[in-house]
Amino acid sequence: MNQPFLDPTTLLNPVDANQVQRTEKFLVFALGKLNLALSVDRVEKILNYTAIHSSGTTATGIIHLEDRSVTVLDLHRRLFNVSQPPLVKGRQFLILAKNSQGESFALLVNETPTLMDIPIAQIRILPDSYRQSDTLFCASHVMIVQQKEQSFTVFLLDSDRLMSSVANLI
Repeated sequence: MNQPFLDPTTLLNPVDANQVQRTEKFLVFALGKLNLALSVDRVEKILNYTAIHSSGTTATGIIHLEDRSVTVLDLHRRLFNVSQPPLVKGRQFLILAKNSQGESFALLVNETPTLMDIPIAQIRILPDSYRQSDTLFCASHVMIVQQKEQSFTVFLLDSDRLMSSVANLI
């Protein structure tokens, strides 16, 4: 469960026939015009929106869950420098996840995330040059997802990069 998602050395070029058949599970969600995902190995659960406490000066806050407090990251604000647009009450969710060290965090999303099986052959490593020049510094891979007769691009978030970006904001 604590193993990192996809060892980059397992993504071969050209594609290994065994990998074409293998799939991985991801929690996919929209953020503005972007489609993002987390490996289900990193996801603890999805929660209905609960009050987020913060100073309002950064894209981070905290929520109180039972016996612990958890950092919340407003990715919309972090990536686009504007807060999530207000929605109808009860339509926002928190994805509770963890990084490779087991530290929990939550992501605020405006739509119900979708569980998807993605073929390994559709997952590609993002070039460092792209991550360094785009606001998607926290993405590690990109996936091409076929749904009905359309394909769309999904960026796989790296939970460790997400949490290190929070530390860099402080």
